[in-house]
Formats: sequence, structure tokens, C-alpha cells
Amino acid sequence: AMGQGLILGAATGEAQDARVDALVALLKQCGFDATASSHIQRDVWYKLWGNMTVNPVSALTGATTDLLMNDPLLLDFISRIMIEAREVGARIGLPIAQEPEDRHQITRKLGAFKTSMLQDVEAQRPIELDALVEAVREIAARVGVQTPFTDALMGLTRVLGQVRGLY
Repeated sequence: AMGQGLILGAATGEAQDARVDALVALLKQCGFDATASSHIQRDVWYKLWGNMTVNPVSALTGATTDLLMNDPLLLDFISRIMIEAREVGARIGLPIAQEPEDRHQITRKLGAFKTSMLQDVEAQRPIELDALVEAVREIAARVGVQTPFTDALMGLTRVLGQVRGLY
């Protein structure tokens, strides 16, 4: 597993939730690295901020993340999508204080790995494009944020999925 363990929070956004605290305690007893978040929506948006770009681009290229992070043209494309998504997040009360390059540094530290969407394409499983990209586009439209780079990523990845019968 990648990342920093399990982050749990109340869907209602409440800072303290006894059910969440109990679940975190149980997971820790079972040996999982689990923490409670008082801002789970922000945590989910932050995770999406990275995954909505690297997952589809890796699926399109067949490349591991290290190759994506080392290509200046792809890195610029990914960064532009992240800037669009960061603006969407700011408009819905989920600000991200980082720059895309800060997040790229985190991705670089994870080394060469295949994203879940690339693994899905290789295994001929349906891709989770709506949850990762289309959802951001829909929210952007509602809050008046233009997303030309996100739109391009959606179109490219949607056609890949259609051609391979995965979307």
C-alpha cells in the first residue's frame, strides 16, 4: 500500500465523531495505521488533486509515475490540470495551499509505480474516470471555473476507455 495509512472522518464534516474515533481505535488494534480527520472533505479533495491527473496520464501512456514526473511536457500538462482543480476546490471551500510542484515532489518520493488506473487498463477492468475527472469537471461547471486542460484529459482518457471497452 502507498501513502500514509488510512484517514477517516465523518461525512458530515464534524470535527469530533465518536463513531470515527471508535473505528480508528479498532483499526489501530488490528495493526493498521489509521488516523481521524476533522476535515475529511479537504483530505479527500487533496488526494483527488493528485490522483485525478497522474492516474489518467499513466493509463494513457502506459508509464510508471517516475517517467511521468521526469517528462517536462507531461509535468506541465499535469500541473495545469492541478491548477484548475485547485481553483475549483477554493470555490467550494476546500483550499489547497500547495503548488503542483510541491505535490510532484511527494509523487517523486514514492518512486516508480503503476497507478491503479494503469493497473486497471492492463487488467482490462473498467476505469474510474468519472470519480476522478468527470466529477471535478461537473463541480467546476457549477461554480464557474473553466477547465480546458481537465476537459482535454477527460476526452483523451474517455476515448482510451471506450476503445478498450473499459468505459
